[in-house]
Amino acid sequence: MELNDTARVRQPADPIEHRLATVTDLFTNGSTTYIQRYELRFPTGETRTYPPQAIVGCTRDDDHTALVTAFTTACRALRDACRIAHDYDEQLSTDLIGLLLAIHGTAQTRLGITLDPAHLDPLADTEQVTP
Repeated sequence: MELNDTARVRQPADPIEHRLATVTDLFTNGSTTYIQRYELRFPTGETRTYPPQAIVGCTRDDDHTALVTAFTTACRALRDACRIAHDYDEQLSTDLIGLLLAIHGTAQTRLGITLDPAHLDPLADTEQVTP
């Protein structure tokens, strides 16, 4: 990574570290080109330093892909829960449909994608098999 590249902390320890940061400085030992630490500036204005193995280069496109994956996973889980809740508690099923619609609307409006709960993947196997 070079100056002004964007990066993420591999294992975020707090909400700030979940944000996409910009590389603002590189620290070497002076006698080699090996980078010992990177300084990252987060959108909050805060700067922190990390060893190279603690961060990974990341772009806005990577963020978009991660968000699509997260929204798809959430939609899939809510879809399966809604189908189970339909027989369990009608109001719970209605509430879950509301959450699905909210996720669908947000994904379409903010990410430009359409999540169709009926076509995400096969239904989850909810059968309990006892030996």
